[in-house]
Amino acid sequence: MQLVVARIGRAHGIKGEVTVEVRTDEPELRLGPGAVLLTDPASTGPLTVETGRVHSGRLLLRFEGVRDRTAAEALRNTLLIAEIDPEELPEEEDEYYDHQLMDLDVVLADGTEVGVITEISHLPSQDLFIVERPDGTELMIPFVGEIVTEIDLENQRAVIDPPPGLIDDRAEIASARDAETEGE
Repeated sequence: MQLVVARIGRAHGIKGEVTVEVRTDEPELRLGPGAVLLTDPASTGPLTVETGRVHSGRLLLRFEGVRDRTAAEALRNTLLIAEIDPEELPEEEDEYYDHQLMDLDVVLADGTEVGVITEISHLPSQDLFIVERPDGTELMIPFVGEIVTEIDLENQRAVIDPPPGLIDDRAEIASARDAETEGE
């Protein structure tokens, strides 16, 4: 199975290093020296990580055979893809790979169907499930413990306890002023 683990950004310096937008929780495992990565577009790879370091909060990588800024800049926006065993699980108990969560049925605690996870969006503050409802509309469900109460891989479902207004019109009035206006 193939997983996108990073996207190459701009060149850094003149010796072939590139910035990397990390898309894995295990960068030391997936992007460490010696790691051989497939690429998208395929014509730019495979690439073998020669060195890696953190500079000003960004991961910098140098690949074998990439020795100057021009070669590094040619890799910009290339996706780095790791080949992993589909049976492999993340190290932490409450962590999941995206492929494990894709196509899970999303249900409420009482079993009411909400939809199916079609995408996972990784934002700086949190991850979001993009859920397609039976009517074809999409919902965004924050992947946080207060809302996603259970991931049941055996039964292929994610159980959620959404706050009012997240998936329906049960939104609560936020201020007394709004209540006064509504009561008139």
